[in-house]
Amino acid sequence: MNSQATADFGALVRHARFEKGWSQEQLAAEIGTTSVTIQNIEESSIPPSPKVLQRMETIFGRSFVSLERGAKPKLTHLRVLGGRPLSGAVDVNSSKNASVALLCASLLNRGTTTLRKIARIEEVNRIVELLTSIGVKCRWLNSNDLQIRRPAVLDLASMDTEAARRTRSVIMLLGPLLDESTSYRLPYAGGCDLGTRTVEPHMQALKEFGLRVEAHAGSYLVEGPEPDLLDRSFVLTERGDTVTENAIMAAAQREGTTTIRNASSNYMVQDLCFYLQTLNIDVTGIGSTTLTIRGRSRIDVDVEYWPSEDPIEAMSLLTAGIVTNSEVTIRRVPIEFMEIELSTLEHMGFKYDKSNEYTAKNGRTRLVDITTLPSRLRAAADKIHPMPFPGLNIDNLPFFAVIAACAEGATLIHDWVYENRAIYLTELNRLGAGVRLLDPHRIDVTGPTKWRSAEIGCPPALRPAACLLLAMLAAKGTSELRNIYVIERGYEDLAERLNTIGAAIEYFQD
Repeated sequence: MNSQATADFGALVRHARFEKGWSQEQLAAEIGTTSVTIQNIEESSIPPSPKVLQRMETIFGRSFVSLERGAKPKLTHLRVLGGRPLSGAVDVNSSKNASVALLCASLLNRGTTTLRKIARIEEVNRIVELLTSIGVKCRWLNSNDLQIRRPAVLDLASMDTEAARRTRSVIMLLGPLLDESTSYRLPYAGGCDLGTRTVEPHMQALKEFGLRVEAHAGSYLVEGPEPDLLDRSFVLTERGDTVTENAIMAAAQREGTTTIRNASSNYMVQDLCFYLQTLNIDVTGIGSTTLTIRGRSRIDVDVEYWPSEDPIEAMSLLTAGIVTNSEVTIRRVPIEFMEIELSTLEHMGFKYDKSNEYTAKNGRTRLVDITTLPSRLRAAADKIHPMPFPGLNIDNLPFFAVIAACAEGATLIHDWVYENRAIYLTELNRLGAGVRLLDPHRIDVTGPTKWRSAEIGCPPALRPAACLLLAMLAAKGTSELRNIYVIERGYEDLAERLNTIGAAIEYFQD
């Protein structure tokens, strides 16, 4: 922004804040910054960063780009000075996927839910917008603690369709809204462009409770069932994480006993179950593929809950240390959900130190600190492919493409879940990698790579986009990653946190 635009922006922010009746401290908490930053912006002594500008536009529901004459909506990009060794330590943030599930599950509770240290990312912001639009009171107590209280009756007709279509997680409202209304419309889900991921498994699971869903133009018509006290037992046709979560949240409202077989036991499912236990819901079998839930028709409890750390972010940070051949300590790694990944890396020659285990703030998840050590990597002896937990996590698979590009020899990576994601990993070739697309699900990666800098547009899939950023850390020279919204959707301040361990990344706009 020029000086006049900065002054105009400061005045508009101050006026918008007064309209909401907020102090500078309250606005800072909503955005995830400090009150000093808000004061400086309002006094026009500093322009807003792209991240602060984006969050203010979301909070105030208005665009500020017109402050500059002839301005068009601006995209945010990253500039990376690569080829630098990393050092120091960085903490793993709380789980994105658990945070989204817990936000949806908060609708079950008539009391106040306080989620501590949740991921402050765009995906979470979209769900908060959705909840707010239907009458839920969502208040940020500080940068990462969110207080949630639903009204007696939700205003489903006022649901923010634009926010809904920017997230795939909207489908997870079907479970908690099971007994909310006899009929309502739910917008089609958006999110990553990973090809066709059918919602049919969700429909089959929720049909067990009597829910009926019909697809119409742009939305689903949902017809809620009559509440009952029946016991029910069923098998999920797909051991999907969100499918399991939807079924769990539906079961939590029914006082009968529900047994779910072939259930996912992944990290976000476990966090959801732990949260429901704080609501006095009887859940047994956590960590297994058979869950038994005895719900309650009315839940009214004031609770606070800390979601556990994110194993996908842990893998991202480990990859940063590996591709730069650096000694970096990644703290608060949820080891239970990283053991297969670490074992696979060990067989590829990866060396690391691991601390003794300690417990996450949810009182259940096991954590460790891992220090990456400079290692000479070799290609995996067998193909690398994902499996449901306790197998290698599907969201961690793309990082092995970057790691394999640093290893001597050829590695086969089989992404059997998504039909389009593997093709995005061929963008690593623009940074010097040798990635060959064999078919929509398989790539062959040959290394070691002599990384080179490049300018690349972000692919529309979260993990491949993050892989490009991590590879740029290893590429000497200056690289640019353009239009990083998809990364902001799944990571909180990833660039800034990589900078704390020696990376040189800056935000910029055209």
